[in-house]
Amino acid sequence: MKKIHILLFTLSFAVVIAQKRSIPIDTVVVSTSTAIVKNITFTYTASTGTQPVWNDKNEPIATLYYTYYERSNIKDKANRPIVFSFNGGPGSASVWMHIGYTGPKILNIDEEGYPIQPYGVKNNPNSILDIADIVYVNPVNTGYSRMIEDKEGKLPERDLFFGINADIKYLAEWMTTFVSRKNRWESPKYIIGESYGGTRVMGLANELQNNQWMYLNGVILVSPADYKLYNTSQPIYSSLNLPYYTATAWYHKALATELQNKDLLDLLPEAENFAINSLMPAIAKGGFISENEKNEIAKKVAYYSGLSETAVLQNNLEVPADFFWKDLLRDETGKTIGRLDSRYLGIDKRDTGDSPDYSPELTTWNHAFTPAINYYIREHLGFKTDTKYNMFGDVHPWDRQNDNTRDNLRQAMAKNPYLKVLIQSGYYDGATTYFGAKYTMWQIDPSGKMKDRFTFKGYKSGHMMYIRSEDLKSSCDDLRDFIINSLSKGKSAKY
Repeated sequence: MKKIHILLFTLSFAVVIAQKRSIPIDTVVVSTSTAIVKNITFTYTASTGTQPVWNDKNEPIATLYYTYYERSNIKDKANRPIVFSFNGGPGSASVWMHIGYTGPKILNIDEEGYPIQPYGVKNNPNSILDIADIVYVNPVNTGYSRMIEDKEGKLPERDLFFGINADIKYLAEWMTTFVSRKNRWESPKYIIGESYGGTRVMGLANELQNNQWMYLNGVILVSPADYKLYNTSQPIYSSLNLPYYTATAWYHKALATELQNKDLLDLLPEAENFAINSLMPAIAKGGFISENEKNEIAKKVAYYSGLSETAVLQNNLEVPADFFWKDLLRDETGKTIGRLDSRYLGIDKRDTGDSPDYSPELTTWNHAFTPAINYYIREHLGFKTDTKYNMFGDVHPWDRQNDNTRDNLRQAMAKNPYLKVLIQSGYYDGATTYFGAKYTMWQIDPSGKMKDRFTFKGYKSGHMMYIRSEDLKSSCDDLRDFIINSLSKGKSAKY
């Protein structure tokens, strides 16, 4: 009997190692389902699969996994918007907005965004599929997207994919193939990017126009990560964090009573004004600021941040975000607060230290989203593979050189009078702060001649504002209004 067991194990092992796990290069699975959005019931098709990325020799060097939702029985595709959706990272799968925000299904979470069991999905009554078709695109090494070996078994060079400009170039080419395959050249086109996806879509707007001859109606930046901002002078970067500190301290009831009693939206302009007009020039003076001014500024920073004056002074008025996450509740509850959404709390090994041990919001989101997307793709969409779905993939080192994406968006807007921009941010996002997003918006067009084509919307949640039920509704409504209002409606594209 023992020999039989050994033989069976050996045969089983031989079968396993004889197989090579891979993803098909060009394939699609189509299913039909029903959505109920804004109390209107309609059917839609979901096409999920892979489409190649080609090199200059027209050979496939990678394949991108996507999901395409198309409302059924729409005869006039020329007036039907199509939205290309990207997440960020860089290295993040297109999962968060797919089953958390704009798609026809959303994952099971509670009203504030915390995981609940059993895992799974449910209908999204706020999806934008009622007014636009949607494509969720997973860049190379995210989701099921992978590089492809050549005839000699060699993978392509990584610098073809993993950098600001390389990423923009191959994704624009991929989008062109997709639009041609799906016969959507006549349709109004939109691109939406979350976090690093904000950098991505700012660059894509111009790349699509200049090298693919594809013109857009709208660009949507969700909690945008702007590397130009992160690389700017320290007085600017540090000062722009303060209004976020105010919002978070207000949420945790850590401010003085007179501030705590104000509505958040009445309070934030005060903090913004102080950050721009007082804190920023004070930090710019560095070690040559007078002792009196330094103390006065520190007192105000403490007032608007919930931190102690001592802590502010010890940081020379420039309070690092990771210190804020560790210190705000240190003496009250000993809890840390989340980076991407500061409503979330964490528990560190020690109360001492300058930064949290981990990001409680990200672990919570991975907990909720990972089982849901794996279940949904296999059991609802019918795409089954042994390849692992990468929530976050290996894309580093990432080439950040020659980042002109902010100006690329300006150029695209200047050349295309149809093009408008929507920015959506959560007040409790400490990674890509709402005030940083406003600053990016202000800097895109220094002339101010196109400022009427920008819209900013803020929400009482964090980086993924849509996981909070109340903000899912309002952010989808804002997105829906933006799409409808940016359609040309027969108006010529001219100044």
